[in-house]
Amino acid sequence: MSGVILQEKTDDGVLILTLNRPEAMNCMNFGMIEALQETVKEANFDMSVRVIIVTGARPPEGKKASFSAGADLIERRTLSEDKVRRFIATVRETMTVVENARIPVIAAINGYAFGGGTELALASDLRIASSNVMMGLTETSLAIIPGGGGTQRLTRIVGLAKAKELIYTARRIDAETALEIGLVNRVVEPDKLMDASLELAKEISGNGPIAVQQAKFAINRGFECSLGVALPLESKAYEITIPTEDRLEALAAFAEKRKPVFKGR
Repeated sequence: MSGVILQEKTDDGVLILTLNRPEAMNCMNFGMIEALQETVKEANFDMSVRVIIVTGARPPEGKKASFSAGADLIERRTLSEDKVRRFIATVRETMTVVENARIPVIAAINGYAFGGGTELALASDLRIASSNVMMGLTETSLAIIPGGGGTQRLTRIVGLAKAKELIYTARRIDAETALEIGLVNRVVEPDKLMDASLELAKEISGNGPIAVQQAKFAINRGFECSLGVALPLESKAYEITIPTEDRLEALAAFAEKRKPVFKGR
């Protein structure tokens, strides 16, 4: 376990990953982004994990909460141009690993989420924000552009015109605005954030694991295709669920009027 990525697994198969650089507003340096990528990759091979929650470590006393305030600009100033290119490539690859995780990923966004912090939220399947959140792709204010997939994922979530407005202006938006434009799924009070995230994760983890995985695959891959390609893709994903023990267990539980016990087989 890396010190910059803390891990905790619940009995319900929920893996909580905490970005752990609170003294630096959980900003992303090489160590954190590489550790996050490796941790998510490893979770793909742990069949007991059914949902991932990503959040930021609580701040030191007197400091403001941060999911992640983006790239570590102190580290960035020490990097050569070639190392900056390597860092951005690593960020982009990590966000893709998060997006393509075998299981659903929930971003529990607490406090500031700028630049790479917003990009990590965008790469997640679902986003719950605390009411004190401020977020945005602020890179153009630093004379760069979002480099971890933000120009593409934000556009697909909030639409072309709104994404252009937010990226061109480097605007920071609050939680209610993020909810209004569809950037987050839900807003809760800060002290309710993890409870709400765990409640959602538990609701997901109670369903057939293979079915949830195949639904994610069909949605993510089908979204990029024409309907004529996406529908056969959905059909193939459905076929994978047919011979599973879980499907038979669901039918038996229905007949016996009990809650099914899914094993991911």
